[in-house]
Amino acid sequence: MKTNAGNLKKGEFVYHMGEIWQVQKADFYSPGKGSALMKARIKNILSGKNIEYAYKSNEQVEVVDVESIEMQYLYKDSENLFYMDERTYNQYSLPISAVGDVHRFFKEGDKMYVYMHDDKPLTIRPPMSVKLKVIEAEDADKGNTVTGAKKSVTVETGVTVLVPLFVKVGETISINPETGEYTGRV
Repeated sequence: MKTNAGNLKKGEFVYHMGEIWQVQKADFYSPGKGSALMKARIKNILSGKNIEYAYKSNEQVEVVDVESIEMQYLYKDSENLFYMDERTYNQYSLPISAVGDVHRFFKEGDKMYVYMHDDKPLTIRPPMSVKLKVIEAEDADKGNTVTGAKKSVTVETGVTVLVPLFVKVGETISINPETGEYTGRV
């Protein structure tokens, strides 16, 4: 399916140089004279490489028809993440490079949406937040508010996150997996 580049939106998938890319960012740019442009940052699904590309706003772009299916995260090995479609019990693997660093916040059994094209997984739609248990925490120094009153904790997936001083071992916290930032206690 083709569309004008001026209609591109973040999250869409497009064919570019014969491969599938996902739009990470799309900004409309209209110089004083000349034709308007759609400046896009796109990510190659296979390599994980990001590039900036400027489309003419009236240029035709091939949009890839992608289906979003909720799946269960099973496990990872050194190169791939494994998912199962709970409706069909089919299992799929995705290279870690296609998903990015957000995978560090995933627990076995988590549900998330996998983007599929022609029965092949492309990447995932990262959850807005994940809930993880604190397994290790530094002791907070009394009166230490100069640094913004934050301390490091380790969550059950092994990732270290900065949190407010009141967070303790055993508590469950909410984290934005795209930024790695603490968003609250659960």
